[in-house]
Amino acid sequence: MRTSKRIQIRELIALALVEWRSENRVSAAMVTWFVLMLGVMAGLGYVSGVRFFKDVIWLVPPFAAISSILLLLPASSIAQPIPVIVGSTLGAAMGTTASMAVHGPVYAVAAAVGTLLVLSTLRIYHPPGVALSMYPLLLHPGVLFPLVVVFPFTLIAVTSAACLSREIGSWPAYPRPLRVAEKDRHG
Repeated sequence: MRTSKRIQIRELIALALVEWRSENRVSAAMVTWFVLMLGVMAGLGYVSGVRFFKDVIWLVPPFAAISSILLLLPASSIAQPIPVIVGSTLGAAMGTTASMAVHGPVYAVAAAVGTLLVLSTLRIYHPPGVALSMYPLLLHPGVLFPLVVVFPFTLIAVTSAACLSREIGSWPAYPRPLRVAEKDRHG
């Protein structure tokens, strides 16, 4: 009986290693775009007046996550334009609003929880949006941070990924096509 369970566990592990891997691989064009997106992030941070080495460096993780999601999970609900743009901007706006009254790690956690609840309720959940809600409470980038840094970055990332998916063969299809109601298709 034990041998049979070991075989089942091995088969399950082997199946998981095959089935749970990412389907997409990055190409040279995708890596170049990824690097350019981080350059855009740095430029937006610089233009907005966010202190470059002290504060902009902390934007790398959520913006790298946004770019990675667009590249490797393009069909996922969290990669679609509305969650990416609105979810990230709303998360940053919620953190910025809270930072006008409070600051610190405890409030950053509270902002993350609140953002998680709001984004999931609105069905525009985007994990980096939750992370971006914490940023203003920890580093005080200013009241325009959501509009001057987050919104332009996500708009540029989504638009460029959509355009490149149509022009470069190795790029995954993005965004996911909209489903039109059956009655609308037949007039």
